[in-house]
Amino acid sequence: MAKTTTTCPQCKQPVAAEITRLFDVSQEPQAKQILLSGAYNLIQCPNCGFRGQVPTPIVYHDPEKQLLLTFFPPELHVPVNQQEQMVGPMIKRVMDDLPMEQRKAYLFKPETMLTRQRMVERILEEDGITPEMLKAQQDRLNLLQRLASTSPESRADVIEQESALIDEQLLMILQRLIQSASAAGEKESTEVLANLQQDILENSEYGQKVLKQAQEQQEAMHALEEASKKGLTRESLLELIVDAADSEVKLATLVSVARGGLDYGFFEMLTERIQKFTGEKQSQLTELREKLLEMTHEIDEAIKEQKGLANQLIDEILNQEDIEETTLQALPSINEIFLEVLRSRIQKARSADNETELKKLQKIAAAIQKVSAPGANIELIEALIQAEDDDGINALLNENQEEITDEFVQFLMNLLNQTQQQEGQDATTQKLKQVYRQALRFTMKRNLEKES
Repeated sequence: MAKTTTTCPQCKQPVAAEITRLFDVSQEPQAKQILLSGAYNLIQCPNCGFRGQVPTPIVYHDPEKQLLLTFFPPELHVPVNQQEQMVGPMIKRVMDDLPMEQRKAYLFKPETMLTRQRMVERILEEDGITPEMLKAQQDRLNLLQRLASTSPESRADVIEQESALIDEQLLMILQRLIQSASAAGEKESTEVLANLQQDILENSEYGQKVLKQAQEQQEAMHALEEASKKGLTRESLLELIVDAADSEVKLATLVSVARGGLDYGFFEMLTERIQKFTGEKQSQLTELREKLLEMTHEIDEAIKEQKGLANQLIDEILNQEDIEETTLQALPSINEIFLEVLRSRIQKARSADNETELKKLQKIAAAIQKVSAPGANIELIEALIQAEDDDGINALLNENQEEITDEFVQFLMNLLNQTQQQEGQDATTQKLKQVYRQALRFTMKRNLEKES
């Protein structure tokens, strides 16, 4: 976003800043999260040192919820008639950007919010959040806003004071905000939020727990990588899993990545080992077997359920007259499993010479491809798979740093799990394991560098 010149609220001197006044979800999907975060219109005055938000009129628009909200900071002391004149062009822009058939009555009755807090509450109310949920989420958003306006030297004290609010929910909110700000090109907001994340991880008990879990995950991946170099077998996989039995994180990491190796032969081998022991050791191994069976069952059931939903969604799209438009409307529900099921159905239709269904399925694929940015997940994964060695993979990861998000790594892991369960895919599975290991190592190294 281009910078503009604004006035410091404290010393009234001109300051260059990225200022956003219109948050239109129809034009920028990340607008909602950015507004909720409070990490927008932030400045640090080089003259007086002021850090915080620049008071400016705001218009928020979400056509799906039929929400058109306006907020005018009272500290600007602008008469009501002038406020309407300043906000009017933004509302007109909202209407002009909408197709004629989407211009509904709510656009002519914007809701006036008296405070930023009320604007946030109104947006969350439309998401069906209960008062209790709203308060819990708002408390965490307020903390993030407070931290964003606190000098880095003082953040540790605030984090210690508000330790009860620092949990998984807060970190998930913060991660979504970082991704939204980055996707929207809000460089300054992204940097502010990333620094907050680093400070929270370093200075909170929960953050230290997260860092420890990341370290354990890295250790499990390293052990699996070393075993793979020697030739991963059921025996070596069993040894890795037995050694990791005392860590839920390590165990979950190994099971999720090496799901294909936990087959009948693996459990038969584990049962034989159980029978060789008595007493406490036998009980420990028996408990481990039950835990592994439960974990693999949950993975398989989740994948099975998601594949069923993907097939159902594809059938619904195929039954519509305008397949491309219906596909675009379904984009929020389209994930890596949907793409895997779509590819499988395309192959089956081609093998069965079902030209009618093949053409429809290809329309779905074309619609998805049309809205995929260069370097999207599928394209990047294909390039990574074609890389000759670890050096080639790492070079691609470095070239596409912005694409290597937590969602991308999760995408890789799910794709690996699916491939492991397919017969005749050994070569692809091994290559995906190599790519996943390097991508996971890349993201962990990057996160640790940010935290150091």
